Amino acid sequence: MKEHSIKLSILNTLADGNFHSGEGLGEQLGISRAAVSKHIKGIQAWGVDVFSVQGKGYKLAQPMQLLNQQRLQDKVNVPLALIPVIDSTNQHLLERIHSLESGSVCLAEYQSQGRGRRGREWVSPFGCNLYLSMYWRLEAGMAGAMGLSLVVGVAIVEAMEKLGIEGIKLKWPNDLYYQDKKLAGILVEMSGQAGSAAHLVIGMGMNLRMAGDTQGITQPWSCLSEVTEQDIDRNELAAELINTLENALNEYEMSGMQGFVERWNRLDNFLGREIKLIMGNREVSGVARGINEQGGVLIETEQGIETYIGGEISLRGI
Repeated sequence: MKEHSIKLSILNTLADGNFHSGEGLGEQLGISRAAVSKHIKGIQAWGVDVFSVQGKGYKLAQPMQLLNQQRLQDKVNVPLALIPVIDSTNQHLLERIHSLESGSVCLAEYQSQGRGRRGREWVSPFGCNLYLSMYWRLEAGMAGAMGLSLVVGVAIVEAMEKLGIEGIKLKWPNDLYYQDKKLAGILVEMSGQAGSAAHLVIGMGMNLRMAGDTQGITQPWSCLSEVTEQDIDRNELAAELINTLENALNEYEMSGMQGFVERWNRLDNFLGREIKLIMGNREVSGVARGINEQGGVLIETEQGIETYIGGEISLRGI
């Protein structure tokens, strides 16, 4: 954290979207203009669009609303760590599960090693998205975690609906979609032994205002800025997500998937549509019919309704 303190101070100043001279930034931080220039290059490496104009100084392409530890902690009831620059919020919690209180949260502005399902990279530029992970101790054990990513998806969409954000759908088992493009992803990682509580780390990355030319993304994606014209308060959104997720996980511990099947099916992006389910070298084609109480996806094929608990969905013909 200390090694990034100067870059973060520069970003705090530039966040207002105005020009700031290299000389002024240097005086403010007690460093030379050359050192400021070097730190600006480091900030750009985080995916931040900073440009300079001779005689005016440095400016962000658009103002940036940074996460605020105190504002967030005032709105939630769980322990919260905001680490602006991190390798991975999930990894941070995984390394500390035995010392954490259930519900503990880690947020970041930038991840150098963000990851999605199946070891894929999660592209994580600074300050324009939301990267959030929660630790949860599930007393029912690892067997009780089946379907958990579906519960998390429901909680995230319902939190956004509380803020007046409509039109977000779910893709089984763990993605959020807007107009058939990926808006957010969920990654649940767990550890534990048979007969004991399961340690879960639930990670979420959501695109808020990511630049259209962001490198490294290989599938169609959308941003929250495309969903709503209202200016999204990142701190308010993060707090609502944390509180709604905590409530959903408590409900899941009490009643399992029972209370979530209908809620998930209401939000199913592919309900009633022809899809392919890809499982390694095998493909199943049919019409999506939602999920069951075990969290399996239901597909109507020529043989009737079939249930699957693994694989990835895509629209048929794509």
